[in-house]
Amino acid sequence: MSLRLAAPCAAVWLATATPGWAFVAYVSNEKGNTVTVIETDSWTVTKTIKVGQRPRGIEFSRDGKFVMVAVGDDDTIQVIDTAKQEVVDTLPSGPDPELFTQDAAGKTLYVANENDNTVTIIDLEKRAQIGDVQVGVEPEGMTVSPDGKILICTSETTNMAHFIDTGTRQIVANVLVDARPRFAEFKRDQSELWVSSEIGGTVSIIDPAKHVVTGKVNFAIPGLRNEAIQPVGIGMTKDGKTAFVALGPANRVAVVDGTSHQVKKYLLVGQRVWHMAFTPDEKYLMVTNGVSNDVSVIDVAAEKVIKTIQVGELPWGITIAKP
Repeated sequence: MSLRLAAPCAAVWLATATPGWAFVAYVSNEKGNTVTVIETDSWTVTKTIKVGQRPRGIEFSRDGKFVMVAVGDDDTIQVIDTAKQEVVDTLPSGPDPELFTQDAAGKTLYVANENDNTVTIIDLEKRAQIGDVQVGVEPEGMTVSPDGKILICTSETTNMAHFIDTGTRQIVANVLVDARPRFAEFKRDQSELWVSSEIGGTVSIIDPAKHVVTGKVNFAIPGLRNEAIQPVGIGMTKDGKTAFVALGPANRVAVVDGTSHQVKKYLLVGQRVWHMAFTPDEKYLMVTNGVSNDVSVIDVAAEKVIKTIQVGELPWGITIAKP
């Protein structure tokens, strides 16, 4: 089985019986050791795939033919064939892989290995480890800059966002953020990097060129203690005008103005909201709720929750087929 990736195309969308296209979402269930498949035309579960122990980070390959899922307690990345909807291969990783990201071409995979403070670099075509980078303690958040030159890794215990040159594989900057950074997301124009801090209760806005924090998003929900507001996943619209931030045990997703960095509203979702993914047309945002074992569907334009879908036990990550 090869993970050679062709140019993205509309063929990765699955046709439905009705006009248009159905996108397909894959949800990793951390405690259930399964991946739930959801078709978005009907918002129904179509399959449950058994995977390894403690699946968390999950992402489609660039051509949509495979879904990769980090099974942390098995110390590997499993590969699901989307045509067969079953595990067909594994990729090497270090101990306890959590989140990972790909380069734009889909040839290189960067994996945060929480237990050895290392980012593992994998050649997807050869399915082989080709390098590693030592980072801070408990690496987790992973993203690549839109121009492909910088890899970001956040370390939860060191409280830093590490800037790694993808060419030299060397750390070029370390930016201190608030406690327990969990996720990182670039604006498409690369003007800002957003980093969520779970214990700090903030999202830091970083200037990627100057490597400095230029502002922070703060959250306040009437009736909730600050300790209950724990930012984790971030979803940014392509135009950079709106961001959605999962607030963990606050059971809400914050809708944030991408320019002013002010919270516009809070959307009540399921319990212990973790991560999220847009449908390719950006009409909907799907978020995973770990404690209530479901996925909430948000209408992006209306900024409103429209659907709840039951999945497996402790849903954590989500990925949706892209054109």
